[in-house]
Amino acid sequence: MKSNLPEPLPPEFAEPLARSADRRGSFGRRIVWYREVPSTNDVAAALAEQEADEGCVVAANAQSAGRGRHGRRWISPAGAGLYVSAVLRPQGHAAPLVTIAAGVAIADGVQQATGLQPGLKWPNDLYVAGRKVAGVLAEASAHGDSIQYVILGFGINVLPAAYPAEIAGLTTSLEEELGRQVDRGLLLAECLSSLALRYGELQAGRLEGVVDAWRRRAAPTRGRRVRWEGNGTVLEGVADTIDETGALLVRAQGGSVRITSGVLTWL
Repeated sequence: MKSNLPEPLPPEFAEPLARSADRRGSFGRRIVWYREVPSTNDVAAALAEQEADEGCVVAANAQSAGRGRHGRRWISPAGAGLYVSAVLRPQGHAAPLVTIAAGVAIADGVQQATGLQPGLKWPNDLYVAGRKVAGVLAEASAHGDSIQYVILGFGINVLPAAYPAEIAGLTTSLEEELGRQVDRGLLLAECLSSLALRYGELQAGRLEGVVDAWRRRAAPTRGRRVRWEGNGTVLEGVADTIDETGALLVRAQGGSVRITSGVLTWL
């Protein structure tokens, strides 16, 4: 994998992270900063293979090949967002809910740093005023039935940027919604602090609180029609809620469908 060399953490980030150290636990105890990489998830995965500790964070000012679910491209202009990945080593009961917990945590962090209250859309998107402002991508490495590590990546649109025409009307940024400048260092510190809290709840077995928090953030999507493509089938139905494992429950013709993967389109 090609990437440039890591650099010292810019003061923009170093100072807020130092102030939040007691709230972040292991998250960001080690932060590897790059001017640009293809993908922070790929760099974090390489570090995980080298036995990086849980909570090791990779952040970059830009990505040349950022990605979302199903290999979709995540546009990552220089200085326009937060592009971050963390190494997790979850216990078995926590692993299925990592994406759900991360969505709640990033929404919490955005709210703490900016006052905005993002909503959540299954499985991994944050929305403000009906447009996408952030996304979460969890990629697991397993040996047999045992998960070795999970790379948890998240991207947040902070500044308005030039997005491709096909997504321009569907995407927003924190500064566009607020009409003022956002402190990226504070935003990162609050997101990592919230991740420490929500991930700690998972590891301690307090799953219900995380699921309930996700349901509250996602309340506006309940009752929305969706189309799901998976295992060679295409189904349509009405989104209900998530179950205790994070699967989306959809009311479809013939009964309730439990969705854990596949391509989901909100209609």
